[in-house]
Amino acid sequence: MTAAGAAAQSRMSEITSKLKPMAGAATPITAAEREQRIERARALMVQNKIDAIVIEPGSSMMYYTATRWGRSERTFAMVLPARGEMAFVVPAFEEGRAREVIRFTKDIRIWQEDESPYERIVGVLRDRGIRSGRIGFEETVRFFIFDGVRKIAPSYQCVSADPITAGCRMIKSPAELALMKLANEITVEAIKAAAPTAHDGMMQPAFQANLQACFRALGAPGGGLVLFGKYTASPHGTIEPQRLNNGDFVLVDAGCSIDGYSADITRTFIVGKPSDKQRRIWDLERKAQDAALAAAKPGVTCESIDAAARKVIVDAGFGPDYKLPGLPHRTGHGIGLDGHEWTNLVRGNKTKLAPGMCFSDEPTIAIPGEFGVRLEDCFYVTEDGARMFTAQSPSIDQPFG
Repeated sequence: MTAAGAAAQSRMSEITSKLKPMAGAATPITAAEREQRIERARALMVQNKIDAIVIEPGSSMMYYTATRWGRSERTFAMVLPARGEMAFVVPAFEEGRAREVIRFTKDIRIWQEDESPYERIVGVLRDRGIRSGRIGFEETVRFFIFDGVRKIAPSYQCVSADPITAGCRMIKSPAELALMKLANEITVEAIKAAAPTAHDGMMQPAFQANLQACFRALGAPGGGLVLFGKYTASPHGTIEPQRLNNGDFVLVDAGCSIDGYSADITRTFIVGKPSDKQRRIWDLERKAQDAALAAAKPGVTCESIDAAARKVIVDAGFGPDYKLPGLPHRTGHGIGLDGHEWTNLVRGNKTKLAPGMCFSDEPTIAIPGEFGVRLEDCFYVTEDGARMFTAQSPSIDQPFG
């Protein structure tokens, strides 16, 4: 190891030794809350005239039952009827492990390698008296499962389960908000701790490694997108190798999860002294972010939040619309168990905000060939407005307060 490498390693050890694990403060979602979610799903099924829903492993299955399971070519599915006990359909050779992790039902139906899992799914439905009607499929259910059920049971109308799953998951409970707040607080701390290691001549992977080390020290493995200099104008990065120079912006878009709940934070800071233009654009970005937050209230549309942030940027001479230089993407996205979930702060989305909804607020200003600035924090809607989970970046001179 070179002398410079040894010094950098020593510096990181010093930084991480001062970080205290934060993840232990999390309070997991209780079984009682998951039972309430199941009953809420049943009520929404009745309202939407959907007789049952089918869910594969993933965030929706975890949301309702805390069941974690990997997807493979072998069907593993949960069937939740509007009336009657839920059931799981699982590969026979994995029955033992499945019974260890499945909660809220004893109805676990196995299928052998030479049998059809779709027949088992249909069997659950028929045993609940559902021989026709509307069956909802969660949006990430793979086509071969959807198609398998549809082919053997044409009497069912196969529809989207979004009114049920999105209808439940878009509104977060106090317990969910607490987990998201902790995840966002940890993410801010990780970026803040790693930021002083950014220096002239540094390569991008080295900073990413430092960021990951800070997350580990805080007890919540995480990481993020790291961009230097002109590449900060590319919202989702580049494959080009990047070397940091004095006077460059550093953009860090990072996150972690706590009990499955996600954080999404971006900080843009500078190594060295900012130019007048860098300062002006950074301040404009913060103004646009503030405008979005101020516009977020119960009853207003998602597109109006995007319009508020975009107006600030367009009025300053950028754009218009999604043209560059300017704001090339939506102002924000929903967040929860998935880093990106229902619904988006984007033109055309007339969904109205309601208490408990959570979003990112990230109106990027991108100037191709020069730099980009993104400040991203997540907020939740309350009865009287919106609140950030964490403090925003105060200024280009004190980006972490």
